[in-house]
Amino acid sequence: MRLKERIIKYVRSKGIGAESIRYIIVGVLTTVINYAMFELMQGVIGIDVTVSNVASISVSILFAYITNKHIVFRRHSDSLGALALEFLKFVASRLFTMALEVGIVYLFHNVLGYSARLFKLIALVFVIVVNYILSKVIVFSEKK
Repeated sequence: MRLKERIIKYVRSKGIGAESIRYIIVGVLTTVINYAMFELMQGVIGIDVTVSNVASISVSILFAYITNKHIVFRRHSDSLGALALEFLKFVASRLFTMALEVGIVYLFHNVLGYSARLFKLIALVFVIVVNYILSKVIVFSEKK
């Protein structure tokens, strides 16, 4: 059995659906955009850690909304009002997790003196899980 077939068999045996796989792929891309922009601003240009963090998260939120809506959850908005409400719920949920992420990085870097890069990565893993739950349950939930 080829590697690709073994991976597909494993994923199916664990009950991981196509939506979850799409979320993981989009989540990785969103994380790469977030972290690359953070590194560019903070590491290369030398912009303040918190400013770099907020800016990189903001750009990744916009990317995440578009890709989650169209690729992951495959939702269509019936009206401009529904689209606006969905976008506001998405941004509100991401602002909540942005506060968590910024708080984690600030606490461990500015207060405790640990590496901003290390705790940015640790915070990102936590935030990915929370974002999926909020997107699935609140933002892109199926209408009954």
